Amino acid sequence: MIGFRHVDDRFPFLWETDRQPPGRWHDEGEGPVHYLADTPDGAWAEFLRHEEIRDPDDVVTIRRGLWAIEVDDAQAARPRLPVDVLTGGLSTYPACRAEARRLRARGANRLIAPSAALLPGAARGWRVDRGMRPARAREGRVLVLIGPRLDVVGWAATTAGRPLTQLLSQVRHF
Repeated sequence: MIGFRHVDDRFPFLWETDRQPPGRWHDEGEGPVHYLADTPDGAWAEFLRHEEIRDPDDVVTIRRGLWAIEVDDAQAARPRLPVDVLTGGLSTYPACRAEARRLRARGANRLIAPSAALLPGAARGWRVDRGMRPARAREGRVLVLIGPRLDVVGWAATTAGRPLTQLLSQVRHF
């Protein structure tokens, strides 16, 4: 699988220590934990959601790196939670963190879950057919890598990019 991750271009594409802010699948001190989306739009949607960006005028000011990261997702654990928890707001994070702890205790070092940032069917790309046309709708996924990851390789897709402003309408905002 190729996963996508946005980062401030002053930093590496993966966390190297546990000094990272808590997220859906980890709490303070439980890192490093790395969140990858299965599409570039999914990675950008995560950024737009967490930064609470809703205005197209704000999108044009974004300048972040986007990385394509090669990773094996064959052994990824699948959390057993209702979809509304997997894709919910900040109030659902404790349940997701507890599920991640349960899976880690059973040996999981990677999880795969639905994208909480993309609306249903919004993980679509583009096709060229007499101009740009949306590709078929599909569900976005997030791959969560737990712990230091010396086994992955990343490529800089852009060092100072931003998402399309049209993506704002496909984000499940907080």
